[in-house]
Amino acid sequence: MNTEALSEFFKSSEILLWSAGIFVFNVSITVIEAAYDRATGKSRRWRDSGANVIIFFMSQLLERLALGAIAFLGLLPFYFYLSPYEIPMTATSWIAALLAADLTYYWMHRTEHKTRILWANHSVHHSSEDYNLTVAMRLCIIEGGIEWIFLIPMVLTGFNPFQAVMALLLIAQYQSWIHTEHIGRLGWLDEWFNTPSVHRVHHGSNRRYLDRNYGGVLMIWDKLFGTFQREEERVVYGLTRNIETNNPVTINYIEYRHIWQELKKCRNPRERLHLLFGPLS
Repeated sequence: MNTEALSEFFKSSEILLWSAGIFVFNVSITVIEAAYDRATGKSRRWRDSGANVIIFFMSQLLERLALGAIAFLGLLPFYFYLSPYEIPMTATSWIAALLAADLTYYWMHRTEHKTRILWANHSVHHSSEDYNLTVAMRLCIIEGGIEWIFLIPMVLTGFNPFQAVMALLLIAQYQSWIHTEHIGRLGWLDEWFNTPSVHRVHHGSNRRYLDRNYGGVLMIWDKLFGTFQREEERVVYGLTRNIETNNPVTINYIEYRHIWQELKKCRNPRERLHLLFGPLS
């Protein structure tokens, strides 16, 4: 399969219609939840929600202009020159791709929580002290230009870049609806799938909730790798050190500012590398 054929998938594949439908659904329930909270007087930081929406439009614009192309072009050399196989796109391979993307998402997500420079991006999503559907929109505007790197193993396995990117996108889109307090615990579903209860734990700054429940759709990865945690106490949302701002630009770069301030205190290149790529302190 050549580059032109792969590019054409991004214009005409039926999976794009599924993704567009999920996008419209996610935006719709976000608007409905906001209207319901306003009508019922639910406690909510409305400026925080507004910042989330602005960040969403900023990231969508950047994604359309550059980041999607970066991901696609970055994966092409691995697909054409290093992958020994080519998996055809069938119903069965889409199921396999979604499972592979879900496992990829788990390790990508876990790495973002453990590596300082990647946490600078991902902390944007965790910095809200509220928990509602607009929080799903609060994603670092440059994160998409980096996360494609984690798809390299999928491409080397034989999935083409279009299928790998779309599978990971669908895993991410699934998670929009779980950013809500309006849905309580769901029994056995909380044991095996990423649900509002499971993901509330992930957003908690409570000590027992830190670095738990990384899964995208399935919780089997967290159970296999020892990071699963049930919702057992009231969740305190936000960071262990909150940022106290609703400025969308500041929300996106504040952790980089913290890193820069610490880099200036480092005594040698080794300390700088450890700060950037080592674990969070």
